[in-house]
Amino acid sequence: MLTLAAVLALQAADERQLSLALQAQADFDRVEAAAVPQARDTAACIQSQASALPVAAPEERALILFRKGYCALAGAAIGKDSAQFEDAAASFEQSLAAWPARAVVASRQKAPPLEVPSGLRVFAAVSRIEQNAALGPFDAQEAQLAAAVDRPVCESVVMTRDSCQAAIQLGDSWLGWIALQRGDTSAAARWFSGARFAGWPEWVEGQEAFRAGDYRKAAARYGGAVDAWRKAERDQALPVVQRLSPQPDMATVPADLGEAQLLAGDAQAAIENIDAAVKADPSRARAIYLRARAKEAAGQADAALADYNLASRTAFAAGAGQSSGEAHLYQGILLYQRKDWPRAEDEFAAALNFDIPAAMKTDAAAWRHLAAVASGSCGASRGYLERSLGAVSPDFPKDDARSALAACGAAATSGSAAVWHPIK
Repeated sequence: MLTLAAVLALQAADERQLSLALQAQADFDRVEAAAVPQARDTAACIQSQASALPVAAPEERALILFRKGYCALAGAAIGKDSAQFEDAAASFEQSLAAWPARAVVASRQKAPPLEVPSGLRVFAAVSRIEQNAALGPFDAQEAQLAAAVDRPVCESVVMTRDSCQAAIQLGDSWLGWIALQRGDTSAAARWFSGARFAGWPEWVEGQEAFRAGDYRKAAARYGGAVDAWRKAERDQALPVVQRLSPQPDMATVPADLGEAQLLAGDAQAAIENIDAAVKADPSRARAIYLRARAKEAAGQADAALADYNLASRTAFAAGAGQSSGEAHLYQGILLYQRKDWPRAEDEFAAALNFDIPAAMKTDAAAWRHLAAVASGSCGASRGYLERSLGAVSPDFPKDDARSALAACGAAATSGSAAVWHPIK
């Protein structure tokens, strides 16, 4: 009777284990097959995988943990939930740790060696990046993604071949994004070409064109990228993998598009796009400054002055009440536009006393020399201004500077001591 009871108990345990395994498989299949899984399905999948884990054989744990991670990742992609991204990352990392047990069983059965699937590596890395996207750098995740996409491994028990290929493209896209954060547009272009997700390849082409001074091409490529990203934002049926691809900062990219349009000579289009960037995030002083430049180019002098003033106040507010080099730079530009050149020169000098980006520091120095020349100092300041023009950013008004230099030269030739004032 004791033996019979033990046999019956084992049968009941086997039936329960089989039932849990079948339920876990069905719940995962439902989530993986859906273009846009429902929250209730991802939650049910996570729960059923968690229930199957305690009774699973050691060699099955890696597979169940992968499924648990994928369902958490799908839920996180739809809800953009940082906590779910962390849960997904933890499950994928546990799956990676458990994978050797699965490989050992395969070797005992004289089956082909089981390598770690590319999808598992990609999803583990992407989960960690998505959880901490603003922190970086992502050296460990970059190495993990490169290992996944350089030697693709698509194990059918884990995911279908189509799903595996989609995961590899996702890995390519994040490798491109990481390269772009380093400013390596060549590497970014290579990775994004394999990702086949609209937007990023065009954006990289736009950056390369901008650096080459081809602002018309840059504006066209940037515009194509922004259109693709805006379309994706409106797409309610966007697949999970595309939701997991790197997302642009839509409070920044319209400003970059507007800057390219401004430099290409389309001030009105520039105002519209930069205005969209300002509305998306009013705390970014640079976008307000670019809008002021665009309004000035469009002949809206009063509106431009108001934006120069707003840019300075916004930069000051961003410094939590502390003085800011960026704020001093924009305040100097405002005073320059008001023809208060001595005070403008003081503001530019103040901007140079702060740790600001190299391009901004170069521009601040050139603005300081321009203000001095505009106020009639045609001696040493003229030479400094001439030498500084080779290093300024595209946003610096080189035409104004050349006019000021020419006026200085004319005044020196005529021997006039009159102070030159630029014509606005």
